[in-house]
Amino acid sequence: MDRRQLLAGGAALSASAALLPTSASAAEAPAPPAPHLAPPPAPTLPSRAAIIRDLRRVADHWIGAHTDPGDNGWANATFFSGLLALHRLTGSARYLAYARGWAEKHAYGLRSGVTTRHADNHNAGQAYLDLYEIEPEAQKIAAIEESLHRMVYTDQPAKNDDWWWDDALHMAMPPFARLGVLRKDPQYWEKVYALYSHTKRTEGGPGLYDAATGLWYRDKRFLPGGILSPAGKPVVWSRGNGWVAGGHVKTLKALPGSERHTGEYRETLTKLVTALAGVQRADGFWNVNLADAAHLPGPETSGTSFFVHGTAYAIRARLVDRAAFLPVAARAWQGLITTAVHPDGFLGYVQNVGDRPESSQPITYDTTSDFGVGAFLLAGTELALLAG
Repeated sequence: MDRRQLLAGGAALSASAALLPTSASAAEAPAPPAPHLAPPPAPTLPSRAAIIRDLRRVADHWIGAHTDPGDNGWANATFFSGLLALHRLTGSARYLAYARGWAEKHAYGLRSGVTTRHADNHNAGQAYLDLYEIEPEAQKIAAIEESLHRMVYTDQPAKNDDWWWDDALHMAMPPFARLGVLRKDPQYWEKVYALYSHTKRTEGGPGLYDAATGLWYRDKRFLPGGILSPAGKPVVWSRGNGWVAGGHVKTLKALPGSERHTGEYRETLTKLVTALAGVQRADGFWNVNLADAAHLPGPETSGTSFFVHGTAYAIRARLVDRAAFLPVAARAWQGLITTAVHPDGFLGYVQNVGDRPESSQPITYDTTSDFGVGAFLLAGTELALLAG
């Protein structure tokens, strides 16, 4: 079945965000654009100091509430990726010590050991690489390096179908990119591109990427002809696209500009960020289903945070126009700070673990998670860099 556009004029900020029809009857009378897609004037971007103050408030609350730093699974590893980004921004010894204690608790190891091929298990390697950059000691990256080296050279190196869901791009693209730089070995970059290309173009038949809109399906179950929303519209999961945005940002930050696939990664992130601007809510958030505003509507923090992360980076890297996209990031940040962050720094409205809009519902002011806090910290650190 042909891929269907999700958004009218998906690549232009000025285009309406009406969904294209999903049935013959709908084709005769397309739905009008949702009214919430005409946002009010955006707030001014806060100062760098103000952004850092809010980041510290959220990070300090999480650390204070979790004396045990937790496991080394993908969710908690995302928190530590965000915390170490905040450490790089602030130089806080407390944040470094907390992250170091977590890594040492797990002996810088990976879930399922070095033979794992699962992208989720590789996510912890991002924080280990961060810690190695701060304090270079070989044992910190021994496990992540051996695991990825196996995939590149010795353990079915021709197998490239491991990443069957779009979350994998955030979990594992960055470690491949970074090890290629660290070891001056472009084979890591070729391997990550092969894995990425399968997810993008081949998984499920046509791949999980919809080139017409710049958005991604979470996995093959949601491709056209598969799972739809109750209204019969496509299901394009917000946080799934957030994982994609985060994976592209971190990979682009690691790779040299001359790497032969960098141009495609830049183009893909640019299309995603542009598509997202067309479906942002008036309150700054994005819905859990980007293709159906009526499908479980309400604020959601994790996807929104990753979209701020991606948009702010795209502005800084000059992939998109600052004047056009800065209001998108500023509006989203104001929504997060005024709606999701409690006075004591607790971060709410985080959709917990899942794979679609219906997962872990309801999403409330009092629902939070480690990966959601990590996404918020990544968003704010990138925004603070943009604030100058």
